[in-house]
Amino acid sequence: MDEARWYVVHTFSGYENKVATNLETIVENRHLQDWIHEVRVPTETVVETKDGQRREVEHKVFPGYVLVKMVMSDDSWFVVRNVRGCTGFVGPNGKPVPLTEQEVAALGVEKKEIIINYAVGDTVNIIDGPLENFSGVVEEIDQEKNMVRVTISMFGRETSVELELDQAERME
Repeated sequence: MDEARWYVVHTFSGYENKVATNLETIVENRHLQDWIHEVRVPTETVVETKDGQRREVEHKVFPGYVLVKMVMSDDSWFVVRNVRGCTGFVGPNGKPVPLTEQEVAALGVEKKEIIINYAVGDTVNIIDGPLENFSGVVEEIDQEKNMVRVTISMFGRETSVELELDQAERME
């Protein structure tokens, strides 16, 4: 069996959640979990101010599109293509083209578990990014957001910087 890849499916505007739900139901009912692994509608939380009230609202990152992790075959293509509200796959002439590893990483569709070897209070070396080769002390670690806050000394001042978890490593 081929490996499952991420594909982008075009839907009618406003039907993203309905297409995703219908597809998940079809997969469940027809026992297609081996072919269609995951269905996602990427969203982001945005703070909006309306009538002086601040509130968090979920927005679709790509209106009109649903991401599907699936093993491409004639049967799985047919199932996805015939979900009500789906207009086809994204690709030349409607021919499905899987997302590349870089695209999947950039979209943040799949979370990679990052193992860190440092804790709050440890001295770390910054190994990537504009502050490479600086060292500092870990203030805060947020695994959920893939973020570490480090205090570094820059121009004789203590400066707090936010880095991704894999941009720092413990000094031995």
